[in-house]
Amino acid sequence: MNKQNFINLILLFITNVILINSLSSQEITRENIKDSLINKMPSFSIYKDNYIITGIPTNNSPTNNNADIKYQVSFKQLLFKKAFKHNSYLFLTYTQKAFWDVYRESKPFDEINFNPSLGFGKPVFNKDNHFKGYLIFMIEHESNGKDSIYSRSWNNISLNYITKIGHKTEVNLKGWIPFLYKEDNPDLIEYIGISELKVTHQFIPKKLIFDITIRKGLSKDWKGAIQAQILYNPFKKSNQYLVLEWFNGYAESLINYSDHVSMIRLGIIVKSNYLIK
Repeated sequence: MNKQNFINLILLFITNVILINSLSSQEITRENIKDSLINKMPSFSIYKDNYIITGIPTNNSPTNNNADIKYQVSFKQLLFKKAFKHNSYLFLTYTQKAFWDVYRESKPFDEINFNPSLGFGKPVFNKDNHFKGYLIFMIEHESNGKDSIYSRSWNNISLNYITKIGHKTEVNLKGWIPFLYKEDNPDLIEYIGISELKVTHQFIPKKLIFDITIRKGLSKDWKGAIQAQILYNPFKKSNQYLVLEWFNGYAESLINYSDHVSMIRLGIIVKSNYLIK
């Protein structure tokens, strides 16, 4: 099966999940949105998933030099606890993703990516004033903190729509306009593109979850990325999961954004369920 057929199957799966779950959506209205969601947001919380996973490549023979640990720390801080007009809110985020060559003799860090941002979010309603999701405007910076020929950085203005379809599926569509990136990595957009689709589906609520993220670069050939995760929660009351992750594509890290990567990793993840509760 070639990559295009694989992508078509994934998109078909996503479409079927959306159609099946669209029959049951939550009925939060414009009148009770502040009490039911906005005011219940913690001031300090998880933003993206926090995890530590380890694994090996699937397109090369595994060795101590190409196996690694990948971990991510991510949090969000509301700048004002009280919602603004139209139930909007302002927040800061910080995400740090690291690639650690822990199996090599000197155990060096291969790459650390730093991603702070400023965000402005507001709920979205349909014509019947029922809650449909969140629309989030963000200004982001991402870099690897290095200089000279090893420096990688970019900035973007993004618009993100997050919606819950039924009680089990969350769809996250994000598009961005990049700026101030051509000095360090002029062809970066060929690999990371200008948009990303993420779908999260709970096969068993809070127990068994499937996550997939698809990104297509702006190049004419295949220079995007697919990341798929299967998560299992062995605990009764916890947002900690065992996770099996497969990443295939480009720009998993900034330093090697133009190198094709195919890695399978296993570990622990603290899940950020933005809408799914």
